[in-house]
Amino acid sequence: MKHKSILYQDKAIINYQDEGQGNQTLVLLHGFMNNLDVWASYVFKYMKEIRVIAIDLLGHGETSDLGESHTMEMQADMVKSVLDNIGVKDCVIAGHSMGGYVALAFAERYPDTVKGLTLINSHALKDTEEARENRIKTCEIIKNNRASFIVSFMPDLFFVGNRERLYPEIKDLQDMAMGMKAESIIAAQKGMMERPSRLDVLVNAKFPILFLAGKQDPRIVMEKVFAQAMMPQHSELMMIENVAHMIHVEAKSIVQHRLLSFTKMCYI
Repeated sequence: MKHKSILYQDKAIINYQDEGQGNQTLVLLHGFMNNLDVWASYVFKYMKEIRVIAIDLLGHGETSDLGESHTMEMQADMVKSVLDNIGVKDCVIAGHSMGGYVALAFAERYPDTVKGLTLINSHALKDTEEARENRIKTCEIIKNNRASFIVSFMPDLFFVGNRERLYPEIKDLQDMAMGMKAESIIAAQKGMMERPSRLDVLVNAKFPILFLAGKQDPRIVMEKVFAQAMMPQHSELMMIENVAHMIHVEAKSIVQHRLLSFTKMCYI
């Protein structure tokens, strides 16, 4: 499967994949320090039944940087530019972690384009003060030793009982991240730190919302996920035992099936 690209704002190259065909479209947005290759098996599986688009977010994969801070709004506008360029008028948009923050910003700015929204190990709250302080510290760590940060960061995203079994996948994610510049990693951290709460998107959504979460995810308080899942008019929640922050990797076959069925339902 070949990647494609567009020139965005006359200065940034945006890398994406566009496979399959038909009137049902799913857009996949990766998480922090990943890139569109994390969705490779999803794209291959889905392209036989629907149109599926995966995009490298700003500063990730083969997509250019666009400033010192890549806000979620900037990312959302970039995603919309890709979709406009390839003629996508509506879609189900799914984002993992940071990609979920981008998907929420997209849904806020372009609600008429959204047929459904999936938040994968993600949520609609802004950073707490403690989380903001941790991001500032993380930026300093990245400046001083980017490689060491990457090596230690990736395994911690997985449930401890899955780390040995999924070592090749963890290594692939580390290699993805190693391709990023420190400035790009920091720009993503700053963008996440600056994001507002988007609980209003959940409350006002006229489209279905699917929450996917690993029960052992240390980065999300499950009670907050429950509370947010109660807000939309139509929401669905799937939680999986012995899975942490990388549910789409740790429980791949289950998530592949559920995300595809949700996408099709959104077009009924």
